[in-house]
Amino acid sequence: LFAVRKKLPGLPLVGASTWLQAHVYLGFLCALDFLLHGRWRLPDGVFEAALWLVLVFIVVSGIVGLGLSRWLPPRMERHGERVLFERIPVFRRQLAERVQALAMKSVRETASSTIVDYHCHRLAKFFAAPRGRLEHLLDSNRVVRRLQAETQHLRRYLDPRGCEILDEIEDCVAAKINLDYQHALQSVLRGWRVLHVPISYAAVVMIGIHVLMVFAFSGGGP
Repeated sequence: LFAVRKKLPGLPLVGASTWLQAHVYLGFLCALDFLLHGRWRLPDGVFEAALWLVLVFIVVSGIVGLGLSRWLPPRMERHGERVLFERIPVFRRQLAERVQALAMKSVRETASSTIVDYHCHRLAKFFAAPRGRLEHLLDSNRVVRRLQAETQHLRRYLDPRGCEILDEIEDCVAAKINLDYQHALQSVLRGWRVLHVPISYAAVVMIGIHVLMVFAFSGGGP
C-alpha cells in the first residue's frame, strides 16, 4: 500500500512521511509475527519453505533499505546540489559538450594542443559515463584528488589564457563529480526498491495461496 500511495501524490491522503512511519512499524510487527508463526525455523514443506525465504528476504531488504534511506539522503544534501535522477544524463551530456568546446577553443586561442590532447586522452572518457561509483559510495575523495593532480601538472605547460580555459574546465569537472556522486547514491536507493517491492507483491500472492492451502487441507479434519 505504501508503494501505491507514493504513485498517487495528488490524492487527499495522509502524508507520505506518515505512511512511511506506519510502513516501518507495521513491517517490524509483521516480521515478529512471521517469526512466531514459523516457530523461528525453516518449514518442512517446499512451498512453505519458499514462502519463508521470501519473507526473510523482504525483512532483511526492508531493514537495509531503511538504513540506506536514513544514511544516504543527508550525504547527498551535504555534497552539492541535489539533482533529479532522470536529469543526470542530460546534465552530463551538456557538461561534456561544454568541455569539448573549451578544448577546441584552447587550440584557437593559445596555439597549443595541450588541453585538447588531455581532453582526448582523459576527459572525453571521464565525461562519457558515470565514474567512480564505488569511491562515491565509500565517500572517498580519490577521484577528486587524482583529477586535481592531473590539472595542476597540466598548468606547467600552459600560458595565462590556457590556465583561464583550464579553470573553466575544472568547474565542469567539479560539476560532473557531483553528478556522479548523486548518481551513485540515488542508484543504490532505487536499486533496493527494485528488489524489495516486487518480492513483496509476490509474497502477498504466496500468502494468499498459503491460506487457501491451509483451509483446503484442514477442511476434512476432525
